[in-house]
Amino acid sequence: MKINELFKIIEKKILSQDCISKVKIKDKSFLHKNHKSNEKGKFHILLLIESNELKEKSKLYSTRFIYKILDKELKNNIHSLQIKLI
Repeated sequence: MKINELFKIIEKKILSQDCISKVKIKDKSFLHKNHKSNEKGKFHILLLIESNELKEKSKLYSTRFIYKILDKELKNNIHSLQIKLI
């Protein structure tokens, strides 16, 4: 899968949640290109998520919530996911 396709899927899934108003997705794969555990076709993604509801919850709850939404992508296309609530 190409990164732009992955971005569209992530954006659609994240924004389908009523509690999330905005999402910005960044590819951080270039930072890990020479790492031993780097896998071709798997990306390092940074999500900037705007959600008042998730900000009121614990970090653990918010992380689990996002991981559940992106379960398939995490198994197949995402090596690392960084989540920041804004």
